[in-house]
Amino acid sequence: MNFPATRLRRLRSSAALRSLVRETRLEPSALIYPLFLCEGVGVRRAIGSMPGVFNLSIDEALKEVEACAALGIGGVLLFGVPDAKDEEGSGAWAEDGIVQRGLRTIKKSPAAGSLVVMADVCLCEYTSHGHCGVVNRVGESFVVDNDPSVALLAATAVSLAQAGADVVAPSDMMDGRVGAIRSALDEAGRANTPILSYASKFASAFYGPFREAAGSAPQFGDRRTYQMDAANLREAMREIEQDIAEGADMLLMKPAMPYLDVIREARNRFDLPMGAYQVSGEYSMLHAAFQRGWLEPERAMLESLLGIRRAGADFIVTYFAKDAAGLL
Repeated sequence: MNFPATRLRRLRSSAALRSLVRETRLEPSALIYPLFLCEGVGVRRAIGSMPGVFNLSIDEALKEVEACAALGIGGVLLFGVPDAKDEEGSGAWAEDGIVQRGLRTIKKSPAAGSLVVMADVCLCEYTSHGHCGVVNRVGESFVVDNDPSVALLAATAVSLAQAGADVVAPSDMMDGRVGAIRSALDEAGRANTPILSYASKFASAFYGPFREAAGSAPQFGDRRTYQMDAANLREAMREIEQDIAEGADMLLMKPAMPYLDVIREARNRFDLPMGAYQVSGEYSMLHAAFQRGWLEPERAMLESLLGIRRAGADFIVTYFAKDAAGLL
């Protein structure tokens, strides 16, 4: 029917009515909080480009885990900031690596029982060159060698699962890494450890602040030979299909805001649980606007998260997790 018989504003007349008919909802349990673990005790080192985000020693990270549990947040995603790095990134799979020790400590806490404790699987935080795999240099040029890198990533995933990770999350974008990780986990007696694959990860300008947080900026070149071209939606679907075929249990789309169309297309095509990563650049640019009074912080924060959920993400990795959960 047409106006005036049909008046869509009727269902917007009160907060209670708007809540009743709301199509998309945000809940703390759908939020994942990233944590950057570093060496030391009592360390809470501010990250200049990411207001409110810190490099945390394990004891300080444990406090954040307890706060997340109290807020009803769904989980945490752990990244390592090691003191020492080498060409292969051996700290990524070391039994006494920073994330491995963090996992063992966190999993002993009662707070961890209500959280999904995820561990990022990549080499970039641990390599002296900052790339996500093994680098072969030829004169002035270089290549990130896919297959040797996959073997190291598989070893990293096993090490993290054995240390207590509920979920391992490969973010490197090497071809075949999900299948190799699945096989390695199964052979190590970790057949029940799920893989959250960064199945569609683009070579994005929005990662800049993260590289400060994790100390993972490439020392030469860039990551465009392994992370995806920002222009390619169809290729993103091929990446996802391949990861599903190799045994991915969940999908993670990264970044979120500039790639909402990719999230929606993936949601339309695939039935796996799917998250999106609201990356550091998205967080930092919103904070820059907040500091200048250009945007209302609470409304803009929640609206940005709601847009990601509306596009099709079941859960969101976000540095806003604690602030948003407190409001929700």
